[in-house]
Amino acid sequence: MSRDQILDSKTRYLQLAFNYDLSLAMQVLPHIQYNERILIEAGTPFIKREGMRGISALRSMWRGHLVADMKVVDGALGEVQMAKQAGADAVTVLGNSPTETLDFFIGACKRLNLISMIDLLGVQDPLSVVRRLKAPPDVMVLHRGRDEENTRGKVIEYRHVTRIRSKYDVSISAAGGVGLKEARSAIFNGANIVVVNIVRPGDGWKGISTQEDIGAIAREFLETIE
Repeated sequence: MSRDQILDSKTRYLQLAFNYDLSLAMQVLPHIQYNERILIEAGTPFIKREGMRGISALRSMWRGHLVADMKVVDGALGEVQMAKQAGADAVTVLGNSPTETLDFFIGACKRLNLISMIDLLGVQDPLSVVRRLKAPPDVMVLHRGRDEENTRGKVIEYRHVTRIRSKYDVSISAAGGVGLKEARSAIFNGANIVVVNIVRPGDGWKGISTQEDIGAIAREFLETIE
C-alpha cells in the first residue's frame, strides 16, 4: 500500500506508539521490519519533546504510514499543515474539540491527502461527535487514557463500534493499555487498528517493553490480529 492511499477499513493494522525521546526511537525503530500493516506513531509526549523535527526524523527512518498524535484542539489548519510538512501521513484531533475545529481539521486533512483521526479520549458518546460534522473522519479512536489504565472498571468501550459502523464507513482504532490479549479482544469486537505503546521497564503502562525483542513481538501482534 502506497503512502498516499487511505487506510482500508477491512484491513487490520498494528500502530506502534513512541512516547519517549528521539534517541530511544532511533534505537528501536531499525529493529521493526517494514510491513504495510504497521503504522508508526509519534506520540503526544514525543512531539512535545521533539517537535516537528522529531516527526521528520521518524519519517526518515520509516517508509510506511506515520501518525502524528497531535491531539489538535484548536488552530486545526495550521497544525495539520505542520504535520504534513514534517512528513506525517495521519494526524489526530481530540473529539471534545469545537465542531468548527473538527470540521476544519477533517477538511484540511482531505485537501492535504492526510488520514484524519478523531481521538475519543474522554468522550462519552462517540456517535454524537460524528453526527454534528460536515463529513466523517477516516478513523475514530476509542481511547482509554494512560492515567485511566489502572482504574478499575475503565475499559475501551467496544460497544460503540457497531453503533458507529452502522452509520459510517470509518476505520476503528483501539488505544490504551493494549497487550496481546486486549488486541485479540479489540479485533473480535470490530476494531481494525490496535495501538500498542513502546514502554520502558518500570513505567507501569501496558505495551511492548524496550527490553524485549520488539521486532519479534510486532510480528506476533500482526499474526494475532490477522
